[in-house]
Amino acid sequence: MDIAILVIEALKFIFPAYCANGTPVLAGGGTRMDFGRNFIDGKRVFGNNKTFRGFFFGWGVGFCVGLIEGFLFGFDNFPIVFSLLIPLGALLGDLTGAFIKRRLNIAPGGLLPVVDQIDFVVGAIIFAFSLSMFGWIGLTWELAVTVLLITPPIHLFTNFIAYKMKLKKNPW
Repeated sequence: MDIAILVIEALKFIFPAYCANGTPVLAGGGTRMDFGRNFIDGKRVFGNNKTFRGFFFGWGVGFCVGLIEGFLFGFDNFPIVFSLLIPLGALLGDLTGAFIKRRLNIAPGGLLPVVDQIDFVVGAIIFAFSLSMFGWIGLTWELAVTVLLITPPIHLFTNFIAYKMKLKKNPW
């Protein structure tokens, strides 16, 4: 497959996850997903930045983006289940990254290179591979690797823009 086509297909595939991951910055706040409680190690489970409002708005936006892509590119490639699960996988991947960061004593918003850039994509890819096993989507290893390669620079760039727009406290 031509590299340019592979990158375009990767962007189409992962765009609902990108949108789900970026939305909580705009729509977050409210009740914390860990209710301010600590894990068994005495550290917060997720931290102050993970809220139910951000999670569900992110999931809703990712779902809508997936549906729009489905209408544009055909539901053969973007079924409703894809639109529901890929954003969910992205958000759960991000929560997993936050959980790991708390275990490592990294404050919410603190930097954990590589994990911060791909945790949400790994979550989305795990959910996508499960859908692929049932024949719902055709996720190939080439597409998954392309997503993993293109995401860090895109993520860093969009976070830098959000930082400059004063939507984020850190440029990462």
